Amino acid sequence: MTEASKNFVADLPRLTHPDGTPIRALVVDDEPNLADLVSMGLRMAGWEVAVAGDGRSAVARAREFRPDVLVLDVMLPEFDGVEVLTKIRSFDPDVPALFLTAKDSVEDRLTGLAAGGDDYVTKPFSMQEVLLRLHRLVQRSGAASADSAELVVGDLVLNLDTREVTRGGDEIQLTATQFDLLRFLMENPRRVVSKSQILDRVWDYDFGGQANIVELYISYLRKKIDAGRAPMIHTVRGAGYVLKPAT
Repeated sequence: MTEASKNFVADLPRLTHPDGTPIRALVVDDEPNLADLVSMGLRMAGWEVAVAGDGRSAVARAREFRPDVLVLDVMLPEFDGVEVLTKIRSFDPDVPALFLTAKDSVEDRLTGLAAGGDDYVTKPFSMQEVLLRLHRLVQRSGAASADSAELVVGDLVLNLDTREVTRGGDEIQLTATQFDLLRFLMENPRRVVSKSQILDRVWDYDFGGQANIVELYISYLRKKIDAGRAPMIHTVRGAGYVLKPAT
């Protein structure tokens, strides 16, 4: 795992069950190296991980392990990931599933989602993206509680409950949209996010292609977050923006 991935895992809010026990993930892939990579990232995040290499053993392992989330390769020996999900959902109907596949056509994605998959990532993929997507699936499922209602990147702290933001202990006043934009950046620390991703997440639609609204709000945030301090919000030319601890 790369140093960037390790830093990303360290910045994710820690998730556990309400009783404090670890979140459980079942990783199903017939490529041992890939399964090991995903498993390593999840274990670093404090999760308990089980692994299966084919469809039949995946279903049997799910009965015993009772995972909180599934990571399923679509192409598997015995039977494919879609059939694995159908069989597991017969006894665990609410478990969320993320499909991993080399197939990247719209039809393949729709097949996975129509079969009940909750998310879909194509190979080759970013380990950070997989971890973040799984994190969100577990949070949405209600299986987990975060150790803290706070997002923390360097000396920047955002409280999700009180909507308070501080940097170096100094309170920062933000509008509702500025708060949502900062929250999205802090949920993706050290990860470049594009203008289109920001528009989709913060404004919920494509804004008619007016990506300059993102530039405007990034400027607002910089004036409040970075003014008089070492910068945390950086522009990656041609790609988007990244928030990371000041150096």
